[in-house]
Amino acid sequence: MPTTALFRDDFYLSTAEAVVTAVFDDGSMELDQTCFYATSGGQPGDSGFFERADGSRIEISGTRHGETKDIILHVPAEAQPVPDVGEKLVLHVDWERRYRLMRMHTACHLLSVVCSYPITGAAVGEEESRVDFDMSETIDKDSVTADIMALVNANHPVYLQWITDAELIANPGIVKSKNVRPPIGLGRVSLVCIGENALIDSQPCGGTHVSETQEVGAIFIAKIEKKGKENRRFRIRFGTPETAVL
Repeated sequence: MPTTALFRDDFYLSTAEAVVTAVFDDGSMELDQTCFYATSGGQPGDSGFFERADGSRIEISGTRHGETKDIILHVPAEAQPVPDVGEKLVLHVDWERRYRLMRMHTACHLLSVVCSYPITGAAVGEEESRVDFDMSETIDKDSVTADIMALVNANHPVYLQWITDAELIANPGIVKSKNVRPPIGLGRVSLVCIGENALIDSQPCGGTHVSETQEVGAIFIAKIEKKGKENRRFRIRFGTPETAVL
């Protein structure tokens, strides 16, 4: 049964009510709706806990998709109680972790604005993220950091616009990723827009992001690695080069 993904319309929703619709042999649970983000596009799925009617908890260690993108499975930590199908739960996302991932994911978008090369890979993390670009040029990491922080400090709005699958297929040039295509099949695709009227950027993405660039906070390029003749890996971390522990 498809799960209503509440996070797609509200990245800041950290608590919601839901009903268990299926429990599988591996312990994973499917709900009628969820605010837990499922692993996708280089961003890890949410963790947190489910609150039962008696106040007890079911700790959730991760969230992933099922056989299709409209199925979302919640993976319990070890030795957790098993809810009944039809049981009502209150969902609680680990907000501190989710918010860090939102800030990091937005920072990756800002990096793609500063470095306008095709993206060959990416991974969003709580402390460090990486973005790989199809590029052979040498670039100064301090200069990239300064350009990213200029976008952060300008406090541009970050928001979603929706287009249909057909519109995305008809406009393939809006996709920056060289190897991974945005998921289609749900009927609509979200564009993450930065700046008034998407003046700074517009990119198909199903991840979670902050609502204005200043929420990203201090961020810097810790390292640029050469990964082949025409591939560069940028590592992004929170903080500044002076304060961060490398």
